Formats: sequence, structure tokens, C-alpha cells
Amino acid sequence: MSSSLITFDDVSRFYGEVLGVNRVTLNIPPGITSLVGPNGSGKTTLMNLMTGLVRPTSGAISVCGISPYDPQNLFRILGYCTQFDSFPSGYTGFQFVLSSLLLHGLDRQTAEQKAWQAIAKVNLLDAAKRKIAAYSKGMRQRIRLAQSIAHDPQILILDEPLNGLDPLVRSETIALFREVAARGAHVIVSSHVLHEVDMISDQVILLANGYVVAEGAIRGVRDEISDRPHQIVIRCDKPSLLASRLFAHDFIVEARLHPDRLGLLIQTTNLSQFHKLINRLALDGITIESITPADDDVNSLYQYLISEEGTSK
Repeated sequence: MSSSLITFDDVSRFYGEVLGVNRVTLNIPPGITSLVGPNGSGKTTLMNLMTGLVRPTSGAISVCGISPYDPQNLFRILGYCTQFDSFPSGYTGFQFVLSSLLLHGLDRQTAEQKAWQAIAKVNLLDAAKRKIAAYSKGMRQRIRLAQSIAHDPQILILDEPLNGLDPLVRSETIALFREVAARGAHVIVSSHVLHEVDMISDQVILLANGYVVAEGAIRGVRDEISDRPHQIVIRCDKPSLLASRLFAHDFIVEARLHPDRLGLLIQTTNLSQFHKLINRLALDGITIESITPADDDVNSLYQYLISEEGTSK
């Protein structure tokens, strides 16, 4: 089982007295996993621990059965696309990707073939022979991605890979992540673009102040938080009447009229009882147009968890 998982066993990393991550225990399966959190939350530290670029202060890490401190074997199966915008002086895009493949020990003919294939996947063939110094920010991001995927890694670790990309290229890049994940690989992505995290992730790991505050599929994480009221948007023809009927029940925490006066934002502590009540009220002459969960997404879930983390410390 461990040969298909990235595992952290009670891992902490301190930089002197500064906390990087603390008491992290994770079992990350194949698929697209997003690391979500603001700057300083521990995302990059977690990635650097996976790749062996930093060592834990305590705890143990296994990357699909390989120690992060065995770089010769680890980087045969792992590609890492960092945030750092630094390239060898004078290199073209093709030379940058090719050089990494030659370091992997491939013969030149095979390395050149794989380099062109990777560059094609990120749609940079027209710019491959140009010097990277003349690339735009988005192009530099894409050539780093090409370098990380060129050797067909089993594990792809990407630190803010969507930064600097225009909407069309973002869509193409997300499709590439899905293609890699579909062949059974790990794709570990850190991102601030939360609606895209929702769209692409098989699971998320939410980090705050060096701690993992939640992990799993978005809906699964949400369902595990039993003490948080569920938020629901209701569109209906008589929102004021509906609000007064809802407030008669103690499992309704809040009923707030939408600014367009065509709906309500509801908070309830008992989702099952809420749906039963709505069904009864709909039979009593209130026309319900739609009922939509307002918090089954990364942004609202993360904001809730971070506020809880802040108040608990």
C-alpha cells in the first residue's frame, strides 16, 4: 500500500524558532491533490519535505516507498516545478528541458525526443529555440512545467503552477494535470486560485500556520465538520414569509434576505430537518425555485477553518 502513497508520519519542520509545519500526518493517494493556504501556511515547506530539499526536524516521510533523502531514485519518478523564476544564463527553452533529461542519464537522441514532446504539451514549440530571458512570465512558467514532466514522472509536484497564465493557457494546463493524474500518477498542486482548486482536485489539504486543518474531498471535509452550521441559498417567490416560517424552528440559526429580495441565505444546524421543513413549506404555497449549498467549496470552507484556527490559539 505504501508504494502508492505519499506518507507523512508526525512530521514537524522548524527553521530555528520559526515553524514550517507541525505534527503533520498524511496519506496522499494518487490523483490531483491541492494544497491550499496563504503565504506562510506551510505549503512550500510540505513540498520541499516531499522532495528532500529540506529534512524534517522530527517524523518520517515516504514518497511511494522511496525516502526523500535518496535523490538518485526519487527524482527518477518525481518532477518538481518550483515558484522560483531562475534559469541558466543564455539557455533557450529547449536547452533548459533537454539539460534536465541528460542529467537523468538519457541518451541524447531519447532526451531530445522527450524534450520536444514535453514542450509540445505546454504549447511552446514556436518559442522553444528562443532564449528564456525573452519569455513572458507565463511562458517561463510553462517551460518550467515542461521540464518537470519531460521524464514522465510518477509524482508531479507543482508550486503555484497557474500563476501568470492567461485563461486559455490555464484551461490547457489543468487539462494536462488531469491527463497526468488519469494514468495513476500523483499531481500535488499548491494554489491560491480557489475556484480552480474546486474544479480540478480529487482532494484538498488545507493548511494554516503550519498545521493541517482539514484534508479530503471538499464535500467529505465539509460533512466532517458537524459543529458548523450549513449555509444554503434559497431562491423563492416569498422570501420574507419563508424567513418568518423558518425562524419558528430552533435549528435555523440565521435567515438573511438576499439583496435582490428574491431569496434567502439560511444557516441551519440540522440539514435533514431543514429539508423536511422546506418540503412542508413548499406544499403550503411558497414556490421554491432552487436550493443550493453555499459552502461546499474550498473558499468558504477554508475561510471558516482559518477563522476557527485563529480563535482557538
